[in-house]
Amino acid sequence: MVEDQRYSGIDFTKNPLDKDTYDHCSFIDCDFRSSDLTNINFRECRFELSNLSLARIESTSFKDTGFSHSKMLGLDFSGINSFLLSLSFAHCQLDLSSFRKLQLRGTVFNSCRLEEVDFTETNLNAASFVECDLNRAIFAHTNLERADFSTAFNYSLDPENNRLKKAIFSRMDLSGLLQNIK
Repeated sequence: MVEDQRYSGIDFTKNPLDKDTYDHCSFIDCDFRSSDLTNINFRECRFELSNLSLARIESTSFKDTGFSHSKMLGLDFSGINSFLLSLSFAHCQLDLSSFRKLQLRGTVFNSCRLEEVDFTETNLNAASFVECDLNRAIFAHTNLERADFSTAFNYSLDPENNRLKKAIFSRMDLSGLLQNIK
């Protein structure tokens, strides 16, 4: 187990991260592009200003892990270890990523770009999308009860195909709910 370590400016594409458990570690300005992070456990870790685009994260654990100002294009979160899963995102690019079928109850997405992200069959009960761009994001059979979209934009949701009870929307962006109604 690796505890309380700070990794800064490391290119993990050349020197892969050891398969281990990382507890209370921070990764600042690190490059994980296309890296193999499978079967690694991250507990109470922070990723800042890092690039995790196209990293392999099957069976990876993220417990109380936060990402900020990071590029995370094309990540497939659907195969991660979901036991005690807890994530937060601030100022991240998550385009073309997938959160399919995950339990993301209460997850906060703050000022993120989520273009073409797949949230099919995801539980986003009480999740917050604060000033997030959800252009072409996929919501199908998704639990969005009590989710906050009040400052989100470019979303398109089919109210007949998703659970929206007590979800919060801005009056300005109600058209995102009406696009799919025929």
